[in-house]
Amino acid sequence: MLVAFGAAGWFGWRWWQQDRAHARNTELQSIQRLAALEARTTALRDDQRAQGRRLQQGDATNRVLRDELLGLGQRAALIEDSVSKLADPEHNGTQALRLDELEIVLGLAQQRLRLAGDLGGARHAYALAATLLEGIHDPAYLSLRQTLTQERSAIDALPDDPRAVAAGRLDAFAASLPALPTSTPAAVDPQAPWWRRAFSRLIEVRPANSSVAVEPGDRAAALAALQLEITLAQAAVERRDRDGYRRALTRADGWVTRLWPESPALRERRAELRALRELKLDITLPTLGTTLTQLRAMRASK
Repeated sequence: MLVAFGAAGWFGWRWWQQDRAHARNTELQSIQRLAALEARTTALRDDQRAQGRRLQQGDATNRVLRDELLGLGQRAALIEDSVSKLADPEHNGTQALRLDELEIVLGLAQQRLRLAGDLGGARHAYALAATLLEGIHDPAYLSLRQTLTQERSAIDALPDDPRAVAAGRLDAFAASLPALPTSTPAAVDPQAPWWRRAFSRLIEVRPANSSVAVEPGDRAAALAALQLEITLAQAAVERRDRDGYRRALTRADGWVTRLWPESPALRERRAELRALRELKLDITLPTLGTTLTQLRAMRASK
């Protein structure tokens, strides 16, 4: 019985060991299958993303090809139109003359606006250029016509010439200076004695260290210097020299305070002088000359 119990225990222990080994093998195989399944799932997801990217690239390529096909159709129509117009033996000579005239008119318009500040003349010149460009039926100049239209719109939207505005305001400022009071009436104290109130109308008391010129010779020299500075400012306006213009008005402000005493009218004139000093003298137009530049580039390429 002991031998039987021992043999039964030994066989049971062997069976239990084999069962544990089989369970471990089964678990290890399950883990391996799960890892392989996850790897396959990851590979399938990568393939799906790659297929999605290929589909997007294919859609983009199809759109590009469709646009190119439409562009080829439009180009073919333009080429057909150009070939039909080239059958005219006078086409090349007439178009070359119109292009030469257009280039000259655009150059004149640009120089009239840049050098002389003549907005009216520049607008008339650009209108003439638009008329000349309408007579050129070559489809290659469609973009040039659009550029000319944009440049004309920008020029039409420009305000008056800043140089003319500054010159007019400067003349008005110079004309308003003689109306400034040359002396400040002293306030009479009603509590002062009667003799002081009586003589205050006949005698003017001024401090000896006043910065305002009183002597006729000093005032004449200061007036001459002020007129000189205003003349220099006007010359700077004609040259569109903003730095010289501002320096001349700064010096003129010093002579104004030298000639007239402090008063509300003087403060108003000095404020006007500061506003004049901040005015711009140049015509700012970033698109000026773009049509002429594009025309020259197109003619050079041909």
